[in-house]
Amino acid sequence: MSKTALLFAGQGAQAVGMGRDLAQQYPSARQWFDQANGLLGFDLAKVCFEGPEAELTKTENAQPGILLVGWIAFELLKERAPGLQFHATAGLSLGEFTALAAAGALTFSDALQIVRQRGRFMQEACGSTRGGMAAIIGLDEAKTREACAEAGVELANLNCPGQIVISGPADRLEKACEIAKSKGAKKAMPLAVAGAYHSALMAGAKPKLDAALAAVAIKTPAVTALSNVIAQPHGDAASIRARMVEQVTSSVRWEDSMRYLLAQGFTRFIELGPGKALSGFMKRIDGGVQMLNVADLPSLDATVKALAG
Repeated sequence: MSKTALLFAGQGAQAVGMGRDLAQQYPSARQWFDQANGLLGFDLAKVCFEGPEAELTKTENAQPGILLVGWIAFELLKERAPGLQFHATAGLSLGEFTALAAAGALTFSDALQIVRQRGRFMQEACGSTRGGMAAIIGLDEAKTREACAEAGVELANLNCPGQIVISGPADRLEKACEIAKSKGAKKAMPLAVAGAYHSALMAGAKPKLDAALAAVAIKTPAVTALSNVIAQPHGDAASIRARMVEQVTSSVRWEDSMRYLLAQGFTRFIELGPGKALSGFMKRIDGGVQMLNVADLPSLDATVKALAG
């Protein structure tokens, strides 16, 4: 039997219009949007559907918006493919909260509200520091680590072979990019982000997130749910809370997480939520597995058809 893992998108996947066709076609999807609006006290659906882009891109809107669309994709897939069985969940950065909810460790409402708060805490940390991120293309991890150490920045995302994101003070990032190029990187380019996510500059968000997580019930996941920080399954509620706080300043070990699942015999991966970044990463990690996604009506139909076949 093929083992299936569900993957949930992270920040940067947001796009104006996300979820709109799903809400127009499925009353259940519209109900999730309405529930989210009620929980958060503002019209998140309108921001997702109509933007403007500058509003959707704000961390405090992008994070709950991406979680919501990923959750709706998950619920609609279960609705359309009632025989679906999945054996693990994983999510990129904020997507880890969606993955924990899908695995039964958090309720949807708690996950949504925590992510809205997390976005706000991270936005505040961005405002009080001068940081940024850059993508390093075509350089291995060891040499990228050397460049980071020499420039005084950190590894933020280890996405897939040949694609690593670094993070740190804005004035040091430029130096890091130059060093990476001198070591053989094909490209080293700054990213259009508000701050230095997954670096020490986000430390101000950690005590606030810790307090927010302490106020919600967390259960042991019903299926394997992977931690970005250790690229291994989450444990009990206390360790989940600690890892999710630690995640704010730690590297996202995405490639290692996927390699863990591959070693466990997973052969089918379904990306849920806007964009197809995780599908792209998986092609670079192991192009031989079945990779499906649900982001909109056409991809939902295609995935349901593939699962039936």
